[in-house]
Amino acid sequence: MRISDRRQLRRDPLAHLDNLRRRSTTGLIQLPWGGWCVSDSHLAQTLLRSPEYHAGKSGFFGDLLPTRSAQVDVGHAVRNLLRAGMPHYRAALTQAVTELPTASRWPAAGTRLLFRCLTDLLLHRGTPAGTRRLLQRSAYGGVAVRAPHVWQRARAELLRAQLLAAVTEQVGHRRKHPAGEQRDVLDAVLSACPADRTSDRTAAELHLMMFRAIMSPLSTSLAWTVLLACLHHTAPTPWPWPADHVVREALRHRPVAWMVGRTLPRPVDFGGIVLSPGVLLSISPYLLHHDEHLWSAPEAFRPERWATKRGHGPYIPFGMGPFICAGAAVAHTLLTESLTALCDNARLTVTGGDPRAVMAESTVPRPFTLHRFLRPLTTTRQRGGDNP
Repeated sequence: MRISDRRQLRRDPLAHLDNLRRRSTTGLIQLPWGGWCVSDSHLAQTLLRSPEYHAGKSGFFGDLLPTRSAQVDVGHAVRNLLRAGMPHYRAALTQAVTELPTASRWPAAGTRLLFRCLTDLLLHRGTPAGTRRLLQRSAYGGVAVRAPHVWQRARAELLRAQLLAAVTEQVGHRRKHPAGEQRDVLDAVLSACPADRTSDRTAAELHLMMFRAIMSPLSTSLAWTVLLACLHHTAPTPWPWPADHVVREALRHRPVAWMVGRTLPRPVDFGGIVLSPGVLLSISPYLLHHDEHLWSAPEAFRPERWATKRGHGPYIPFGMGPFICAGAAVAHTLLTESLTALCDNARLTVTGGDPRAVMAESTVPRPFTLHRFLRPLTTTRQRGGDNP
């Protein structure tokens, strides 16, 4: 890689990805960190619809589950638990937002806000207090959302090991004393993973994986949503968009899952480049969401585009095809509810905001400060995207 490319990759990784696409003459990009990405949008959509590309298990679960059907069972069980817990989430959200300080540092503040509202759904209140404290420390300490610095990640690994041991012990207890109802995500995992097919340790690993799969994209997406909306509407007037449209546009503009990769089951020829079986081939939701041939003004942050059906291209913030995230609809609802609560009778502004992403496991916004100024309550609550 050229020195200029390395600098751009550090400074603005998404802009670097755009440059790689423009330089490609084959419809493929060889990624700096290994593997390939389909840069041609039409080829990417064809691949996403290909049964062979979706053959086998999802790489998300690694070797924890033996079959694709077992993976689906876990995903659906956790999704259903979260869906049933929406009333609890809304109630917790109302209280948590009222206690936010006028100025808060994001994305960390968003992680804390979401964890506070989700904690009882992740591990219910009857779980030993020590285990719940470890879960909280993991949420804030780089386990749920990957820490930016190496020394922080080293500490997070120690914390992860402690949490895994505690949850493994809890799995054994719950299997000996079943509750008869699903109270949290761990119960949902256990309902889909019988003891005769899944060890206590594996079930605990799956719970930790679901914990991260819930917290990381929600926290990052909420931070992007708040940041982008505030950067693009600085007037002291209410936001002109419904919250749902703001969330959809943020997920388009800065999709957290910026690469969706699959290991090729057979050789594939792309414009004379032959990729062998076992090669990681990726589709980029970011590139698909920013193709000027498929979207109207893709570089612009325009929540109003979702008020009509015109000018829309492929929209895959949660993946596409058989491996689309089982909790996509629930995640969208959680984000919309969270943004609505933040905007309710309040004006939001940001300082230090930067639309360039930091590339980690996902596209993470750079730190910024959110200012939330309360307005007197009106007789009619401001809902949707109102941001007085």
